[in-house]
Amino acid sequence: MNLEHLNEAQKQAVLQTEGPVMVLAGAGSGKTRTLVSRIQYLLNDKKVSPFQLLAVTFSNKAAKEMRERIAADSHFDLGALQITTFHAFCSRVLRMEAQYLGLSRNFTIYDGSEQKSVIKGILGKRGISQKEIHPSEVQYFIEDAKNNGHYIGAKPDPLLDEVDKDDLFYDFFVDYEGELHKSNAVDFGGLITGVLNLFDNFPEVLERYQKRFKYLLVDEYQDTNRAQFKLVKMLSDKTRNICVVGDEDQSIYSWRGADIRNILDFEKLYSDANLIKLEQNYRSSKNIIEAASHVISRNEQRKGKELWTDNERGDSIQIMECPDDKAEANFVAKEVKELVVSGVDPTDIAIFYRTNAQSRVVEDALRSSKIPYRVVAGIKFYERKEIKDMLGYLRLVVNEKDSLALSRVINTPARGIGVRTLRKIEDEAVKNNVSLWELLEEMINKPEEYKHLKLSAKVKSSLAGFVSLIQEAKVCEVEKRLPSTMYEKVLHESGYYEALSAEKTYEAQARLENLEELVSAIKQYEAEAEEATMTGFLENITLDSSVDESDEPEKEVSMMTIHGSKGLEYPFVFVTGAEESLFPSYRSIESGEEAIEEERRLFYVAMTRAMKKLYILFAQGRMLWGSIKFNGPSRFLDEIPEDYYKWEFYKTNSPFGKSTKKRVTNGVDYDDEFSQVQSYKETEIVYSQSFASTKPLAQSIYPEGTVVKHKLYGEGRVLESKGAGKEEKIVILFRDGARKKFMAKFAPIEKV
Repeated sequence: MNLEHLNEAQKQAVLQTEGPVMVLAGAGSGKTRTLVSRIQYLLNDKKVSPFQLLAVTFSNKAAKEMRERIAADSHFDLGALQITTFHAFCSRVLRMEAQYLGLSRNFTIYDGSEQKSVIKGILGKRGISQKEIHPSEVQYFIEDAKNNGHYIGAKPDPLLDEVDKDDLFYDFFVDYEGELHKSNAVDFGGLITGVLNLFDNFPEVLERYQKRFKYLLVDEYQDTNRAQFKLVKMLSDKTRNICVVGDEDQSIYSWRGADIRNILDFEKLYSDANLIKLEQNYRSSKNIIEAASHVISRNEQRKGKELWTDNERGDSIQIMECPDDKAEANFVAKEVKELVVSGVDPTDIAIFYRTNAQSRVVEDALRSSKIPYRVVAGIKFYERKEIKDMLGYLRLVVNEKDSLALSRVINTPARGIGVRTLRKIEDEAVKNNVSLWELLEEMINKPEEYKHLKLSAKVKSSLAGFVSLIQEAKVCEVEKRLPSTMYEKVLHESGYYEALSAEKTYEAQARLENLEELVSAIKQYEAEAEEATMTGFLENITLDSSVDESDEPEKEVSMMTIHGSKGLEYPFVFVTGAEESLFPSYRSIESGEEAIEEERRLFYVAMTRAMKKLYILFAQGRMLWGSIKFNGPSRFLDEIPEDYYKWEFYKTNSPFGKSTKKRVTNGVDYDDEFSQVQSYKETEIVYSQSFASTKPLAQSIYPEGTVVKHKLYGEGRVLESKGAGKEEKIVILFRDGARKKFMAKFAPIEKV
């Protein structure tokens, strides 16, 4: 295989095929090209069977791209080659080995909202109101336990952190797992822990997979959680031919369970590991790369890389100090317009922000300037109510034990089967130790045995029609008819389509269009799948979060959070809101140095997305949650050497008025709104007057910074407060480091 297209470090990463290998791939260092070449080398030169190689990454998009690039240059039948995601791989293993764990192969995969529904039911049965304990708190505990590799009956493992079984929430965890098992269902975390359970307790199954996969590759290793960490170790223990690729400097998902220890401690676990660093950047200018390297070098939690590039020096980074957030947004809009007029394609421009709340004012400015843009956010297609309703029907057809799906659709559209009726049926199912569906069939076949439920004739008729519809739809699956045929039958015969059509509202019309789009999605799946089944379609959309995302529209500027920008690149990048308490965030400042280091990694990610020109902006004063904050420039700006940037002040008639602040060290609270001082870089004096809204702002009961006491978690401090009165939502950081969200009106808290 010709490796002339690779640099020396990349060649080493390709050729070092035996034993444990860690490839530290810096930003823009050609990681995917190297991974693809390594797999091709194993297949073509080392004559490894595609059946014996497993490559896992974190997105279906990345897996698909890698597979297509390998297929283009290989002469093998790649049908057996597994380039997949952790969740898709584990789903396949569990479907193959389901009997070991008491599941059937057609188990359902529950998403976050369905998890929450199960938890609500558990709390309800225990007589606990959501004012006492919010389902999100229990959900967080369960997800955290599963991210750490815990399952019911798991033995202590030195690779994993202990889970507190004396915690009240652990009882909910046990109940939750029981409910899922009764419904023949697993959640996303359960896909991973289910395989750990399988491998821990059935060593013959583990040995079979160890013998099959002689070479294991893990992409984006810095994003793995402890459960995934243990999984790859177990799979590779026999041959030890494991290659992990990642960048500790881009580990930014701890809130999603990612554990930076996995990459930092790899060499402790594998003392003979070969460490290879990809340090040549092919993406960005020298100015950008060297400045970003200076910033990230402040972190202690890193293996240490020295990024460099042969690219041109390029423009200096432009740091723009603005009087307020509106001026910041106006500058972005003005500069974007000038770039586009000069010939820059709008799709080459991206605007980043630390939190979604920052986007509004920028959107306003872009709209005023008639600049087309897209916000990479919002409700995903498969999370819309009408789509989830129809998917509930389809899931019930393929898995009649899915009681959650049944509960969702049994009265959708309305059939007169209200909450009380459903509760009667649920209680009867529990009493008889059968699933909801089994009870419904019994009620239809032997109505005399269920007279004690005292159901009306209308309800009985509705239940009979509902059961008949699902049974007829099941025939479609048995006869292997196209999934789209089954879907259209359920859509129309359930009355769902007709009910929406009768509303004749704009919202109903939009929902109908979405339901029609779902037909297109199913037919697209049919065209691409070797053997199209409804089970396959449902699994495909559950595991592939990118299924509902259309290609990036042409001629639009992209707006996104910095977390959402990882893996992307743009010639022109604007990073807004580079202020203390915003970036780094207030919660990270409260949480200590490890949290600050993750914020610095996030800042590094933002910087290294830019190819030609990087703009970093901050506002002297910013309207946040109903009040003006004077936070000062981010500490990360001070970490960029002066040789790499130009610091300018954007003059404007700010509504904040004479709020003139002299540049001071980070962390100072700017309380004196009337002292006359210079701008932060001391380049000129700016004057403004104090801003007062023409309308009285709604008052927060628990404003940011309030110290509160929670009946269950003890003392904490309010990090965020949104809304006011009955609609106020707050985020509290507790003394033990836990961060939890509450609706203020339901939370059992009081001010200290």
